[in-house]
Order: sequence, then C-alpha cells, then structure tokens
Amino acid sequence: MNKSKLRRLGAGLLGACALILTTSFATPVLAAGDEEIGKVTKRPIPRFVSMKASEGNVRRGPSLTHRIDWVFKRRDMPLRITAEHGHWRRVEDRDGMGGWVHYSLLSGTRTVLIEKDMLTLHARPDATAPVMAALEMGVVARVAECGGEWCLLRSGGFKGWAPKARLWGVRPQEVFD
Repeated sequence: MNKSKLRRLGAGLLGACALILTTSFATPVLAAGDEEIGKVTKRPIPRFVSMKASEGNVRRGPSLTHRIDWVFKRRDMPLRITAEHGHWRRVEDRDGMGGWVHYSLLSGTRTVLIEKDMLTLHARPDATAPVMAALEMGVVARVAECGGEWCLLRSGGFKGWAPKARLWGVRPQEVFD
C-alpha cells in the first residue's frame, strides 16, 4: 500500500471511531415539546411535584434496603422528578441534590421556590401593575396558574403574579391553570 492510501484509510478509521464514540456516549437531547414518558405513571419526565410530608427519607436507590443519604425536611418544597421505578421516584431539588423517594411522600400540588430576594407579587401579570406583596428569596409559594411569562402565586396569605424567570419549580415554556 502506498502512503496516500494509508492516510485515507487512517482518516476513514479515525472518522468511524469518532462517529461510534459520539453515538455511543452522547446524551440524547430532546427537542422542545419532546419529553420522555415515565414507564410507571405514563407522565412526562422531568416534571415538578412537591413534598407532601414534612419529612422524607432520600435513599441511594429505589427500595427500603438502600441507604438513606439524607432527609428532606420542608413540606411543600418543589422537587423535579427525573426517573421512576415502581413506587419510587428519583427527585432533585433546586441545587441538583436528590435521590429516591417513595411516591407516597410526594404531591401533585405545584409549588415554587423564590429565586430573587424581595420578589414583588403584582395584581396582574404586568410589571407596572400594583404590588401586592414582596417575597424573600427561598420562600416556598403555591402556584395557582402559569401563563407565558408570569405565574399566579399564593404565600403567607398574599396572592399575586410573579415573573416565571424568578421561580424554580416551573419550566420556562410551561402553561397551566
């Protein structure tokens, strides 16, 4: 074989190896609107839920035999479900920390975590609307509905609209009432 044939063969092999590595180890990227469907609940993954209980064990795996890594101790805390296995849901909090939690500890009630200190709640979904209240960073609020860029929240006896971009617990494109 001459040198040019060897170079072409080497380049072809290198390209094939790169293609195999890329397709073998690449994480699939879902297009907007495409979601994985949970094998147990047939609901979208990821999705947001909240803690039903005031305390919940977070385990390393989906069974009672797995070690407890820590305990969530905040009722209504928003969590993102990232996987399902039988009666167990793998969840993560705002910081990406999580593990496996029994489904009985979770609620479909939607809540959010306030991500901006003194976030103002407005009477309407409009930054110029009258301010109804201000919430500190880290407050958990219940979500009544979400539109394109705003969500209607309830917390501490107050109700008002807040920009979705300042909340953790709803996806940017999510709309519900």
